[in-house]
This record gives sequence, C-alpha cells and structure tokens, in this order.
Amino acid sequence: MAAVRANNPATGWAGSGRVAGSSVDWLTSFGLVATVALLFGISGGMLWLVGYNYDGLTGNPATKIHPSTYLLVLVFAWRACTFGNPVGYMVAVADRRPASTLMAVMSIVLLVVVIARQRPGMAGMIDTFVAPALLVMMLGEDDEKTFARMQTVVHAIMTVNALLALFEFATKTLIFPYRLDGEVFMSDLRSTALQGHPLSNATVTSIYVLALLSGSRSLSMPVRLGLIGLQFAALVAFGGRSAMVTTIVLGGCYLLIQGLRSLRTGRVNLLGAALGLILAALVPVVIAVAASYGFFDALLERFVSDSGSANARVEMFELFKHFELRDLIVGPDIDLIESLRRISGLEQGIENPIIRLILYQGAFFTLLLFVGFALFMHEVARRCHAGIWLTMLGWLILLNTSESLASKTTLMTKFVVIALVLYRPARAVGQRVQAGRR
Repeated sequence: MAAVRANNPATGWAGSGRVAGSSVDWLTSFGLVATVALLFGISGGMLWLVGYNYDGLTGNPATKIHPSTYLLVLVFAWRACTFGNPVGYMVAVADRRPASTLMAVMSIVLLVVVIARQRPGMAGMIDTFVAPALLVMMLGEDDEKTFARMQTVVHAIMTVNALLALFEFATKTLIFPYRLDGEVFMSDLRSTALQGHPLSNATVTSIYVLALLSGSRSLSMPVRLGLIGLQFAALVAFGGRSAMVTTIVLGGCYLLIQGLRSLRTGRVNLLGAALGLILAALVPVVIAVAASYGFFDALLERFVSDSGSANARVEMFELFKHFELRDLIVGPDIDLIESLRRISGLEQGIENPIIRLILYQGAFFTLLLFVGFALFMHEVARRCHAGIWLTMLGWLILLNTSESLASKTTLMTKFVVIALVLYRPARAVGQRVQAGRR
C-alpha cells in the first residue's frame, strides 16, 4: 500500500475515499446523464419561453450560463463530497486528467481577469471552457453503465433533433426559434430544432455524422446508415454551407480510404458490398427526387447569396490596421472595436475565433487559451479509439468558420460528449473486467 501511495500522490490525498476509476454512485450517474440531456436538448429558444434569457445581452447575469453547466457543477460537488475527501477527489481527478484541470484553472483565472478589466465574455469563459473541462474530469472515472446511458441519450436526442428539423423545414414553422433578447429573426426560416441557432445545429450534426461513420461501434451497420441518412437530410434543413461541405469531403475521403483498405486486405463482406452497391444506385435517384421537390433550394440559395459572410471574413483583417502592436497584445479599447465593426459592416460578428479573441481580449490572453485548448484536445483524443481523427479534423475546421469558442457556446462540451461516448475504445471494457477479476 505504501508503494502504491508513493507512485500515485493522489491516493494519499484521497484518504479513505474510493479511488477514481471505480463505479460512481447512482445519483452521480443520473446527474451526468441528465447533464448530457439538458446540454443537447435545451436551447436558448426553449429557455426564453420559461423566462430564462440565455442568448440575449440583457437580463440577469445568472441566466447567461446554461442550466447544464449549473447541474454539472452540482454533480461535481456531490461526487467530491461522497468520495470521502473533497480535496482528495479533486487531486485524484486532476491526476487522471491534467490537461482538463489546467484548462479549467486557466479559464477561471482568465475569468477573473476579464471581470477586473471589464471586458465582454464572462459567461463565455464558464460555458465555453470550464464546463467541458469539468465534464472530462468527471468522465475519467470510467463507469460503463453511465457511458452506455449517455450514448443512448445522445442518439435519441440527435434523432429527435433531426426529425424536428425536417418538420420545421417542411412546414416553414419554427417550434423553438432562435431569439436575441426575445426578438425572432422572421426572415431566417432555417430550422432551429433542439440546438437553437441553425449554425450550431449544423456544426453538431456534422460532427455527429462523422462520428457515426468512424465511431459508434456498438450500433449495427443498418442502424448507422439509417441515422447517417436522417442526419444528412437534417443538415440540408439547417443550411450550414461549411458543415455540409466538410461532412461531404471528409466523409467521402473516409469511405474511400476504408474501401481501399478493405480491397487491399482481400476480405470483402459480400452482404455489405451488395448493400453498398444498392445504396450507391439509390442515392442519385433520391437526390434527384428531392431536388425536383425543392428540398435543396434553400441550401443552394445560401451558396448563391451568403448575406455578406464572405466579405465579412475579408473585412475582419482590415480591423488590425487601426491598432498598434501594444493594443493587440493586451487588448484594444472595446468602444473603438465596436465602432469599427459597425463601420466595416461586421455587426453580425467576426467569423473567426482567433481573430475575435485577439481583438477583444488581446494576443497574450488568446495564446494562453490556445495552449490550454490544444492540450485539452490532445487529452480527449487519447481517450478515444483511432477513428477520432475524422471527427477531430471536422471539429477543428468548423471552429474557424464562425466566432465559436470566442463567444459563449456549448459546442465544445457537446463535442467532448460525442468524442468520449461514441469513440469509447473497446479495451476500456476489457480493462475493467480484468481489474474486477484481480
């Protein structure tokens, strides 16, 4: 026992509590599953209906944090108390997930700096960075039942999300429209479904489709193909051009690589090959029929007229000409940035997270976040099987097509859930069984 404690300092801190990695209690398990359900199933539009102004700029500051984040913090506090030694629990999970702990601590410190400097983005630090780090730290306990339930919740909510998106697309009626301080943008009829903003929907759906292609090994092939077809149809309803192109290009390359690999091994499943040929013959027919009924008209219109999005990506670089190097390092004056944005026609946002962070928080602040983010992504990828590269690549591409991590968002927490739940390596189960036998 002494040798074990010498090799693992966290064990000494834990005292009489259970070592991280054991099965969690039922309340912690239920809390984690409920957190995932709230995260994927509750949008800002829904919260507005109950008087919770999450997406808006006005209102109570406490409402600017997503309910799933509040629940996650409560579950973390409960787990720390039931562990036997709260300090020992935090040391134990930090020892297992050091990069996640670093990003959580760094984000909290930067949150204090943002408040002290009276800069925007206070809620963004919590929802965008602290929540995913905290979730990864808790999921380091490897409870198989919890992971299985979370996987079921993700598949169920994403299926309902896609069906609702297609219903909204067909009826031209938004059930839970995106609202900014209660105002609905009537000219934008893109589906909002359960994720809120159309582009957030498109990003999450694209990541989920890529995860169905290279992950989700617990699902049978027919079920995976059905889900991919449904999600791809919903992707059209959301109207996300970048998400659509990323999904087609990366998904197509992955299928090509897998097909060539199967041919090289000389082992081809005849039933799978026959099913693939049938689908390959039916896909053009389905696309032609859908196009004849105008299913792709809204998406094609987005490619023809981007509402100034391409011009905004050019204009955002022009903003740097108005600042000295010192201003860019520590962060320029906020009022000046807002004025320049209005003059340059960038009222809708600066569509790149790095550019926006540099302009609003400064290059030094941005560099710290970038280092923490890179280490965090590496730690998440290490806990997944090899197929995660496809979803990780799609995630990094889509991040740079909007403000994403530079503003308040739950996208990174959703990505973490999809990655850790749908790419859970099979060896994790075997290790748990062997540990039980020992």
